[in-house]
Amino acid sequence: MKTIVLTGVSRGLGRAMALGFAAAGHKVLGCARHRPSLALGPPHDFQVVDVSSAEAVSAWAGRLLRACGPPDLLINNAAVINKNSPLWRVAPKEFSGVLDVNIKGAFHVLHSFLPAMVALKRGVIVNFSSGWGRSVDAEVAPYCATKFAVEGLTRALALELPEGMAAIPLNPGIIDTDMLRSCFGGSSGSYETPEQWAARAVPFILSLGPQHNGQSLSVP
Repeated sequence: MKTIVLTGVSRGLGRAMALGFAAAGHKVLGCARHRPSLALGPPHDFQVVDVSSAEAVSAWAGRLLRACGPPDLLINNAAVINKNSPLWRVAPKEFSGVLDVNIKGAFHVLHSFLPAMVALKRGVIVNFSSGWGRSVDAEVAPYCATKFAVEGLTRALALELPEGMAAIPLNPGIIDTDMLRSCFGGSSGSYETPEQWAARAVPFILSLGPQHNGQSLSVP
């Protein structure tokens, strides 16, 4: 049984992954900004945590590390996207909000959990990137910027980790989530659901190891 720390579990890919990992027999320790609607009791643990707050993440991580030890798998999934708009019409507050969750949030989680993982020289970190972290599109410039940053952050981290660990930027693909609907509207319904995606993604993510360190991967 692996211990898995996962952010953004209240909906979409995070919720589907949490259920998939649990069904596969692993312990899921998750968080989200809103109370997760997951009917999973102990040994699983789900808390309301705003990853954009360094203090909140530090407190959450400290409690989990004391109770469960360092995770075997750490997944930064939590993310938000700007409303479709040309960059010059994006409000500064909205731009900052995207950065606060997608980049600072990932950093806060890494900063809080990595020391314990590095001390054991064990564990896999998966930071969710996007197709828009390797290419771009109009009206989602803030989101693209954060996902390009996730790629760079993760690949640089991979060079710093001790042998036996891995940091991997992962493109999940195109899935019918609330985030996609905010961009694509009704046409997002032509893509697979988070549950369908998780049936492929969960075993793939569980298969990742030190041999994948620093590789920019996509869910097959």
